[in-house]
Amino acid sequence: MIQPTIARKKNRLILLFTLDYEIHGNGEGCAGELMVSPTARILDLFDGFGAKLTIMADTVEIMKFREHPEYSDQSPGVYGLIENQLKDAVRRGHDVQLHLHPAYARASYSGGRCVLDMSEYDLARLPYERICGLVGEGKRFLENLLRPVRPAYRCLAFRAANWSMSPSRDIIRALLANGISIDTSVFKYGKRDELVRFDYSKAENAVVPWPADPSEICRRDDAGELFEFPIYCEARPLWAFLSANRFRRLHASWRHRFREQAWPPESKRASWAAGAGAGGSRRLTSLAVRKFSAIFKKHAWKLDFNQCSGRQMMSAVRRAGARHGDAETD
Repeated sequence: MIQPTIARKKNRLILLFTLDYEIHGNGEGCAGELMVSPTARILDLFDGFGAKLTIMADTVEIMKFREHPEYSDQSPGVYGLIENQLKDAVRRGHDVQLHLHPAYARASYSGGRCVLDMSEYDLARLPYERICGLVGEGKRFLENLLRPVRPAYRCLAFRAANWSMSPSRDIIRALLANGISIDTSVFKYGKRDELVRFDYSKAENAVVPWPADPSEICRRDDAGELFEFPIYCEARPLWAFLSANRFRRLHASWRHRFREQAWPPESKRASWAAGAGAGGSRRLTSLAVRKFSAIFKKHAWKLDFNQCSGRQMMSAVRRAGARHGDAETD
């Protein structure tokens, strides 16, 4: 996904385009079709306009492709294609920085598919030593790969898998220990309470970067060593999310879920039957009420190329300019 960060410099808003370079989800699919080919088109598009792209490369997944070529379904030699594309991007003046999904690190290959280690899904809740090791390994991978192309290359920016930067203390400490000085994971108004849990509703700003408090990424601390460059986001009603791209993603997600869970196992069916009584009815009613009330609330709307239409993106940039163009920043 492309997620622009909008920063201000001398009364101008600067768009920093970032691309999460990965197969989204559980790693199934053709990496050549889902990663390499689309990125090639995007790089050509950016070159045509003289723009620069920062590729946030999921180093854990990429190294898994190198270790087990069978993960890259229908893409013989895909690791070589990925390696060459990252080198070519840097050669053309674009940038590559660090992104990682820890659930791939100890993933296995079984029954013709990649099985993720879901115990490591939420990066920020892993032990400090584990976070530090993953970040360090990813940084070394990128610098060893790209310094032969650009000797001055440095891996200094990071985006967490699933935006997982909460709780903040250990992950900020791990980033700084590895020489990472920029994070770009936070989006104001964002909340999750599922496999990953965070609440960024009190983030310092939706646009202007800030030096982060070592114990809380959303809070400004002028002595902080890690700078947060937020993904641009607005609080908007549900109707604002309507776009063809979002419908395509929903369709793909639903199709995958139905294929994987076309008929639940006996244990699951039994639990559903057990919950069909009075208690189950109350739970279903409560769920329906929560879903209905969500219609009238505002939600985190990220400026995401993968989900927004071109018109929506341009309108968002204009709104950002109107709201934040005269913001004060150091």
